[in-house]
Amino acid sequence: MRTRVKICGLTRTEDVLAACALGADAIGLVFYPPSPRAVTVEQARLILKDVPPFVTVTALFVNPTVAEVQAVLTQIPAISLLQFHGDESPAFCRQFGRAYIKAIPMRNEVDLAQQASVYDDALGLLVDTYKPGVPGGSGESFDWQCLPLSLSKPLILAGGLTPDNVSDAIKLVAPYAVDVSGGVESAKGIKDKHRITAFMKAVTG
Repeated sequence: MRTRVKICGLTRTEDVLAACALGADAIGLVFYPPSPRAVTVEQARLILKDVPPFVTVTALFVNPTVAEVQAVLTQIPAISLLQFHGDESPAFCRQFGRAYIKAIPMRNEVDLAQQASVYDDALGLLVDTYKPGVPGGSGESFDWQCLPLSLSKPLILAGGLTPDNVSDAIKLVAPYAVDVSGGVESAKGIKDKHRITAFMKAVTG
């Protein structure tokens, strides 16, 4: 089965179009103001206006209020998947009538099988590098060998992926999907078409 690709932290129309044209299965927009890749609702509506069909539009949140999530969903109907990167409970994640994935920062004590049971209605678990005070997007990888060989839910690998290491990561982990942000950027929030091209080639082999 082929490895899917999500390109996250998009902030410009041209980057969205490039990601889609180069074969990304999903794109991600960050609705977390402290992030250097954050977008407003107004920005998101502009950069999503030409997204082609069959590309999943994902909205990323970190410990949002119910009202914040609902406001984004009401104003941007193109969003079909939610991604939660904070301490959100399963009950919180499932209340919006949208499919969701839950990010799990990888620490020594994390039991992914237990997390898959806790978030039993999530479409998948996204594993990312644990860095205190940084809810994802650190650009740092973690020890992929700590991941289980099988899981009851699709595993999405994130954290420090680049065109240079994603092929090795896929061989070792065999994830359902990979999620990249900083690894295909020329600056924070600014994607590089050449790096996206190299990343996609490395994924497909």
